[in-house]
Amino acid sequence: MFRIIILVVSIVTFSSTFSQEVTLSGSVTSENSPAPFVNIYLKNTELGTSSNENGWYELKNIPPGKYTLIASTIGYIPFSQSIVVKKEQEQFINIDLKPSIESLDEMVVTGTMKPVSRLESPVPVEVYKPSFFKKNPTASIFEALQNVNGVRPQINCSVCNTGDIHINGLEGPYTLVLIDGMPIVSGLGTVYGLSGIPNSLIEQIEIVKGPASTLYGSEAVGGLINIITKNNLTAPIFSGDSFITDWGEYNLDVGTKVNVSKKISLLLGINYFKYDNPIDNNGDNFTDLTLQDRISIFQKWNFTRKKSRILSLAGRFFYEDRWGGELQWTPEFRGGDEIYGESIYTRRWEVLGKYQLPFEEQLMLSFSYNDHSQNSVYGDVSYLADQRIGFTQLTWDKSLGKHSVLAGSALRYNYYDDNTPATLDLNGNNPDEVIIPSIFLQDEIAFNKKHSLLLGARYDYDNRHGSIFTPRGAYRFKFTDTDILRLNAGTGFRVVNLFTEEHAALTGSREVIITEELKPERSFNVNLNYLKKIYGDNGTFVTLDASMFYTNFQNIIIPDYDTNPNQIIYDNLDGKSVSKGVSANVDIVFPSSFKIMFGATLQDVSNTEKGITKRQILTESYSANWGLSYTIRPWDLTFDYTGNLYGPMRLPTLGDLDPRRDFSPTWSIQNIQFTYNGIKDFELYAGVKNLLNWTPNNSNPFIIARANDPFDKEVTFDANGNAVATANNPNALTFDPTYVYGPNQGIRSFLGLRYTLN
Repeated sequence: MFRIIILVVSIVTFSSTFSQEVTLSGSVTSENSPAPFVNIYLKNTELGTSSNENGWYELKNIPPGKYTLIASTIGYIPFSQSIVVKKEQEQFINIDLKPSIESLDEMVVTGTMKPVSRLESPVPVEVYKPSFFKKNPTASIFEALQNVNGVRPQINCSVCNTGDIHINGLEGPYTLVLIDGMPIVSGLGTVYGLSGIPNSLIEQIEIVKGPASTLYGSEAVGGLINIITKNNLTAPIFSGDSFITDWGEYNLDVGTKVNVSKKISLLLGINYFKYDNPIDNNGDNFTDLTLQDRISIFQKWNFTRKKSRILSLAGRFFYEDRWGGELQWTPEFRGGDEIYGESIYTRRWEVLGKYQLPFEEQLMLSFSYNDHSQNSVYGDVSYLADQRIGFTQLTWDKSLGKHSVLAGSALRYNYYDDNTPATLDLNGNNPDEVIIPSIFLQDEIAFNKKHSLLLGARYDYDNRHGSIFTPRGAYRFKFTDTDILRLNAGTGFRVVNLFTEEHAALTGSREVIITEELKPERSFNVNLNYLKKIYGDNGTFVTLDASMFYTNFQNIIIPDYDTNPNQIIYDNLDGKSVSKGVSANVDIVFPSSFKIMFGATLQDVSNTEKGITKRQILTESYSANWGLSYTIRPWDLTFDYTGNLYGPMRLPTLGDLDPRRDFSPTWSIQNIQFTYNGIKDFELYAGVKNLLNWTPNNSNPFIIARANDPFDKEVTFDANGNAVATANNPNALTFDPTYVYGPNQGIRSFLGLRYTLN
């Protein structure tokens, strides 16, 4: 009888509870059209569904109470509304979604130097938002690019840890870096310019792979990276991001917006990074990671004008003190030959601005100027350098029927001086100073919605090398709304300054040999790109972005480490240099909030001279990048797993007796992160970097050759200046810290906090 009573009570209770549960339904639209396959759920519950193909949704069996209704899908701003569910009362809530700037159809400017939809651009442009880089937080843009397919930050020195960016296997000097479309980072700044840009002020980063010299001139041969800062009107009132690691690294990013008056607004960003904890895990008595103390201050002023004409002015100041070397080194040993250290003081400031002229025609005047000063020592070798670059450009943007015309004129001023043979002649010191005028013309012809053609050409005059002509063309075929094919072809040129780009020439004991007057490099590139979007019936969204690329170089200048192990020989290659390969990115977004990003590149970069073909040094034959993300909605917790993988690279060894590997193994850096955003305006994140604890030392007897004798005091040389084998130097080595292909920093944990006030 007791069991029967319990059963009856349970049935009554269940029926009563069930009868109180209600249904929430409604339509989901965007711009007056149904929005299918949108994720609909109640925050902090397991209740969720997706809108059907007509944009209708239903959430059933909701207990009475207070909830937050969430609607989200890729390409739209998430919808959020507080609701109260009452018993036995059906709820109808219609949802209108607004397109997001993070849509795949966002606006880009880098490919054509004018705002255009990414899908409509004839030039393929990859776009990366701050949310992408938050999956693996770093202290600099240089490190942040490690998870971009086909882009690799290359460490060039084991001691000072300076590096550059490789795109599709091409060396760092072939990549031009822009800030808001202005060529800020070049020459001497190539090595240090990607540090200290406040992450809090970055709106997006646009990457073009392949030559862009027609629009941007020299250095844009392998590709370009355009760092676009936030708009003063849409930037948050305040943002802060700070993290620490168990290695002792500390990074702080702060950004704020100030309305100075009704017509003037200010964006202010500050980045501060400090690391002062010498660590030597590989036991060579040298720091595994360079100690650094740097600060960067960025300001961007925006002025409101009639007819919404543009007027903005920005400036940045950067200072860094970094050193690496023997653990016993202190500043009193700077420049001496007792304790080895590489100490680099860098001071840099820059201004850039845009002014739209007060005419009916679209005339834009842009300008930039930067001053870069470096005071550095590499052991007992000093390197003192100053660089000043001024740039101004006037562009005219005009639509004429099916033609979208961009015409422009630019003037670039370069000044460079140092204490090396690069700026010496028979009369003594002779700084390199040149003014390069340019004109360019670009016409994009829209034949119809499916076909468009872009033609462009640029003329530069360099009094050292004469006239330089760089044409390009691009064709876009949009055979469906979700299938786009692009074919790009163009030329590029580059004038080389060795010592500003090759810091291996300064570190270690190798002698720099320049065999002839170096000619400017020229290149021809072809790129075929295919973009595919797939909308699944269940709300799954897939993007495929694949490319084939081919670049042929003439007069390429490459450092020769092989002919003489004690020298770095520079000359124009008497032969051919080719970079070719395929690359693909796949992004998958599931309704469950699970996201997959995967990219892979296969490439062959080689140099042929006198019938002998060699793989380019420090260039991988294949690479991969990935990111897995999943959000546990009831817990407001997001899990991210990111990583990269690189195939073998040919490495610069010191001859046949050098015991270090001639080729690197396949290696990978992998990271995990957990992010909690259950507190309004805050994000708490923590994780582990380099989970596998991989370092280059793992498969080598040592990384730095003769670390015990960095000044080669105990090395015996023959009459030709070559090291000879002795009892205390059986491998005939000299001090060499240039054998590096990846970071020496092993596994480490991190903890960080973000705050955003909109």
